[in-house]
Amino acid sequence: MSLLDTHLAHLTAALPPFRRCEPLLARWGAVLAGRLTDGGRLLVAGNGGSAAEAQHLTAELVGKLRDDRRPLSAIALHAETSALTAIGNDYGYEEVFARQVRAHGRPDDVLLLLSTSGGSGNLLTAARAGREAGLRCWAFTGPTPNPLAEACHEVLAVDSPDTQVVQELHLVSSHLLCEYVEQAMTDQPAPAVPAAGPVRAGVEVVLDGGAVRPVQA
Repeated sequence: MSLLDTHLAHLTAALPPFRRCEPLLARWGAVLAGRLTDGGRLLVAGNGGSAAEAQHLTAELVGKLRDDRRPLSAIALHAETSALTAIGNDYGYEEVFARQVRAHGRPDDVLLLLSTSGGSGNLLTAARAGREAGLRCWAFTGPTPNPLAEACHEVLAVDSPDTQVVQELHLVSSHLLCEYVEQAMTDQPAPAVPAAGPVRAGVEVVLDGGAVRPVQA
């Protein structure tokens, strides 16, 4: 088999179990839409290719995936390079995400951690920091069991031994998560508009003594 055929065979083998992730992504999308439209925040982190996918996801939420809508607060923690390198220099690489989680996260915010191996030390530290701060901790990983899946509240695990396939389906998961967020926002009822007060037409003249006499324009 060619390299292409081999890669596609691995991807094809991972698709049937991946289809079972749809209810989880739909539920996550609804939860995330509710939290973000209520003033909450999504924090996302990963290393290497997973860092690129984390930034891809936050870009779709701050910008848009399909239709125009309100911007949503989402931060890729690796993208603040000055903070990342300062924290790494002063506290060590395992703290580069955890310290930012403590700084930016609030109770009921969402922390999403991406790792093909599920064993990255800085993500495990971030998961512990997130749980201590009261965040919902989710993970995209490769096959379970793995330490990150155990450290988070919930996990979407891609059942493939091929790291490239895991990353590709993490990207699919990110797009679907955004789609479910936007769908949930569309399904939310529009905020109530206060009833308008009486409409005044023409011109009002204030006379001595405070009396008001309407004058037609």
